[in-house]
Amino acid sequence: MEVLGFVDGDISINWINDAGGKVDNLLCKGSLRHLEKQLRKTPEQHVKDIKDIIRKAESFDMDVNIYLEDWSNGMINSPDYVFYMLDSLKDENIRRFMLPDTLGVLNPEQTYDFCKMMVDRYPELHFDFHAHNDYDLAVANVFSSVKAGIKGIHTTVNGLGERAGNAPLSSIIGVLRDHLNAEMSINEFEITKVSKIVETFSGIRIPVNKPVIGENVFTQTSGVHADGDSKDNLYYNNLLPERFGRKRKYALGKQSGKATVKKNLEEFGLTLSPESLAKVTQRVIELGDKKENVTPDDLPFIIADVLGNDQTNYKIFIKNYSLSLSFGLKPSANIQIEIDGKLYQETSSGDGQYDAFMKALRNIYDKLEKQLPMLIDYEVTIPPGGATDALVETVITWDYNGKEFKTKGLDADQTESAIKATERMLNIVEGLNEKENKTITN
Repeated sequence: MEVLGFVDGDISINWINDAGGKVDNLLCKGSLRHLEKQLRKTPEQHVKDIKDIIRKAESFDMDVNIYLEDWSNGMINSPDYVFYMLDSLKDENIRRFMLPDTLGVLNPEQTYDFCKMMVDRYPELHFDFHAHNDYDLAVANVFSSVKAGIKGIHTTVNGLGERAGNAPLSSIIGVLRDHLNAEMSINEFEITKVSKIVETFSGIRIPVNKPVIGENVFTQTSGVHADGDSKDNLYYNNLLPERFGRKRKYALGKQSGKATVKKNLEEFGLTLSPESLAKVTQRVIELGDKKENVTPDDLPFIIADVLGNDQTNYKIFIKNYSLSLSFGLKPSANIQIEIDGKLYQETSSGDGQYDAFMKALRNIYDKLEKQLPMLIDYEVTIPPGGATDALVETVITWDYNGKEFKTKGLDADQTESAIKATERMLNIVEGLNEKENKTITN
């Protein structure tokens, strides 16, 4: 276990040892300004203090790495001090020297030049580079550092970190493998899963346009792109979604063409005549022009609306529901749903009104021995500057036997918009079950 320690006598090193730490990542000063203004010591005093801690670590059978904090500004403004530190410590029992761009001030050219100086001057030492993203150059700087001969890179999942964050692991994987042919022991197929776990625990959403892991990065928006992909994958690059546990998608909206709609229909195993395809495409474009969020799972319902296909009409309806919220008491829900013309009713309480609704619904499905999907994400969108009566869009992501899909609802009330999304989910699941049963029968 590696633990960050400070040049503070015995305080940090004793605490790390007591906690069971095996490596002290010792935070030293990599620029003369930080040393003089923060520690108020001379370089000679600082080196002596560091060596005292190394001796103490050795007595604990503990390894030491050195963080040269503000190293980038040290190379810009006080390189002689940086070289003095390295010359004084290079023969000590130090595993790694870590070179941080603490304030994220470097550009790729500076990163290459400074890292090359370190590697050429001290070829026997192991250097790590630690990038910050203040100028949105962290990934580019990592590229330059590896090209200069740096042996270790510091990244974080989803780029989390101080201020603008650090270099995101997901982007670094693609850059190093595809542009520098670097070998890594990382299983890139699992990066999306790991990123989602960190998103859940951190509470910080992954931007939809975040390379590799963002919701939209493997989604083609233009109909021209969908057409090109149908003709020898003209709009593919080396960042294939399957590498990262993803699938390519084709967005539905005002830029959709027939090729886009056709690509999405393939997911459902559906084909339409050219005339029907043109009508459905036109409706998708109209919805997109109204700024409505059209998902692939909406397609069967759009087809039903446009073509009057009874086979895709709703078979499950949420007929009535009463939601109760009282101070000091658990919210409760009394719901009535219709399945194939029969009414079913249940009551339940929950940690919130929607939770109570879902528990009552699950009670009905358990009695009918029907399976409900697992809710894996719940996203609410309110227009910027929206008033209290503004329409709320709720998009819920479900997992049903390994198949992931989204449904949405729109209403002035957040809970009611979620219930509308849930009703759509019930009918999608019913359609999936019918399709599966037909396959088994045939």
